[in-house]
Amino acid sequence: MGASSRRTMATADDFLLLILCSPSGAGKTTLTRMLEAKFPELVFSVSHTTRAPRSTEQGGRDYHFVDRAAFEGLVEQDAFMEWAEVHGNLYGTSRAEIDRARATPGCRGMIFDIDYQGARQIRARAPDVAAVFILPPSLDELLRRLRGRASEPEEVVQRRFRVAEGEIEHYGLFDYLVVNDDLARAFEELSGVILAERAQRRRRAPLAESLLRRGAIAR
Repeated sequence: MGASSRRTMATADDFLLLILCSPSGAGKTTLTRMLEAKFPELVFSVSHTTRAPRSTEQGGRDYHFVDRAAFEGLVEQDAFMEWAEVHGNLYGTSRAEIDRARATPGCRGMIFDIDYQGARQIRARAPDVAAVFILPPSLDELLRRLRGRASEPEEVVQRRFRVAEGEIEHYGLFDYLVVNDDLARAFEELSGVILAERAQRRRRAPLAESLLRRGAIAR
């Protein structure tokens, strides 16, 4: 799995790093699309991967598609904030991706759609990151949703279900647990996380201190 953390990245006071993680079938993809529409000032991280692109995917938009040798070269250069091997394919989030977002006018943060392995690595390198885990209301409902994907045979559904149970065991890595039993309510909670994180004292303290300094000068 991933590389060790060799250096820590400090986050800008007003730049939000938000991790979204969930087991398959919890509704993260739908919630992510809703976030894109409501918070256009937040950009979504585009990961590197060694897997082949699907017919609907576009390089640079959905993923940065690279071969294994190129990916491993980036690992050696410590170019990734996080990386992991999943089902035989490598996935990673580059530091350059975050730097580009910081340099983009009007951009106020980045959202990472990653698994718990990546979440653990990013937390080690960016302590101020906010991490959200999206839960299904029950395992029965999760299994029902997975079976609702008519294109997948039952053995694949059962494998995904077992993996999902294992992922839920890592809920303790996350700051917020959003239960997606009702899509509108789950989206309201997720939006509330973003708004609350923006108002955290550690993010607003520089403004408060600046106001105090200006007040002292005026007196």
